[in-house]
This record gives sequence, structure tokens and C-alpha cells, in this order.
Amino acid sequence: MESIDILKSQDHSSGRLLKDKLVLGAVIVLSLITISPIILIIWKLVVEGYRQISLDFLIENTPDTFEAMTAVANGELIPGGIANGIVGTLLMVILASALAIPIGILTGIYLYENQGSFMANITRDISDILQGVPSIVLGLISYLWIVKHITMGFSALAGSVSLAIMMLPMIVRSTEETLKMIPESLKEAALALGVPYHKVILRVLIPTGFSGLITGILLGISRILGETAPLMLTALGSSMINLDMTKPTSAIPLLIWEFYNDPNMVGLIWSSSLLLMAMILVLNLVSKQIVAKRR
Repeated sequence: MESIDILKSQDHSSGRLLKDKLVLGAVIVLSLITISPIILIIWKLVVEGYRQISLDFLIENTPDTFEAMTAVANGELIPGGIANGIVGTLLMVILASALAIPIGILTGIYLYENQGSFMANITRDISDILQGVPSIVLGLISYLWIVKHITMGFSALAGSVSLAIMMLPMIVRSTEETLKMIPESLKEAALALGVPYHKVILRVLIPTGFSGLITGILLGISRILGETAPLMLTALGSSMINLDMTKPTSAIPLLIWEFYNDPNMVGLIWSSSLLLMAMILVLNLVSKQIVAKRR
């Protein structure tokens, strides 16, 4: 009887091991299927785009159609670069972050501190709805608010406002959810020691949830870096570098759209897309280093 029980136990163990291996194999296969589109996209961008990447590509403005057509006809690389798009993207992202980050964090703190109140619920619902609004609609709103009534024309400021509106919901929700994960005892201990409420927020809650806040901010920035539709209605674009936020300016996504519509500029699409992807990758790597140091 004992030998029979041992054999049954061995059969049961081998069956479990076989099932474990099958499940592990399925997980690996499905994971490879999931990441394969990303790998193929990156491979395509690198193969098609590396030829145009150079110092001139980073410091020179976009060429005109005639220059590009001449270079293509002669089998040469397209001259010029996308410096105007790089500067415009950085300008609008910085302005958008300056607008969205303080408002988003303060709103998230308000929602955390007033859970269940009528105004907090309304604000949370509006934030959720705003997150699902198409970007072209946000661009139209910024066009009506800023372009028509403030700058009286297309501008980097209008583009920044549309991007800031897109960032807000992510920052608000990530701030609220991050603060919910902080033990309530930390805040209670600080208040019991007589620490003023504003210092509890600035020196206890925000530093403790720093990694979560940074994650939400970077997710918002990563989302707006590749947006084109709202900028078409607000920033419009510019062939030159422009640092005046009240004037039209370019951005890398806008340039990609312009290159797509010009058969002579197609070669710059891949390089611009590769650079944009690299910027997002660097942004995420830097954020991980910051979070690691804070921990």
C-alpha cells in the first residue's frame, strides 16, 4: 500500500510540474507576442532613421522642399535638421508642465483630504471625463480661449495650454492614489507633534509619495510629447526657431506631420520619430534614477 501511495504521489507531482512548465511556456510565448510589436517598431525606426541623425540634424532648421528634392534626386541625405521642432517641443512641454504640475498636485491633495465630499466627487468625475476627451477637442478649446482672445494668433502659449489640460487628469489621479497609499499614521504623528498643516503636506506627504508623484508627472509628459492634433490648432508651426511664447512655434510631432505631407521630406519622418522616441526613453530612465535616489 505504501508503495502504491508513493507512486500516486510521484505521478501527482510530475503532473503538477508538467502543468507548471506548460503555464510558464504559455506566459513566455504571450509575453513575446506582446512585446514583439514594440521591438519591430523600434527596429524599423532605427534601420530607417539612423542615417539622418547627425549634429546638423539637431542644430539646423528644417530644409525647404526644393533643397530636399535636390538632395533626393542626387541620392544624398536631406540637408538641415529639426532644431526648430526640438526647441518648440521643449518650450511647450516646459510651459505646460509649469501650468499643470502645481495645479494637478494641489487638486490631487484636495481630493485626498476631502474624500466623499460633494465638491471632491464632482472634481474627480470631471478629471476622469477630461482624461477621455479627444486631444483635438482640447486643441479647439485652447484655440477659442487663447488664440482668439489672448494672443490673437497661433502661439506656443496656446499649444502649452492645450498640452497642460491633457496632463492634468493623469497628475491629479496619480497624486490622489499615491497619497492614499501613505499610512495615515504618518500624517497623524506629524499633526500630533504640532506641525502646521501646510508643512505636513510639504514635508511629510509629498516627500513620502515622491516616487508616485514623479511617475504621474512623467506619464503626463510622455503623453503630450507625441501629440499633434492640438498643436495644429494652437501652435501651428514655424520654419525657424522661436522662443517667443506669443508667436507660432514648431514641434517634433508637427514636423513629422509636415514631412508626411511632402513626398520629398519622407526621409526625415523616420529620423524625427526616432529622436522623439529617444527623448521619451531618456526621460523615463532619468525618472527611474531620481526615484531610486529618493528611495
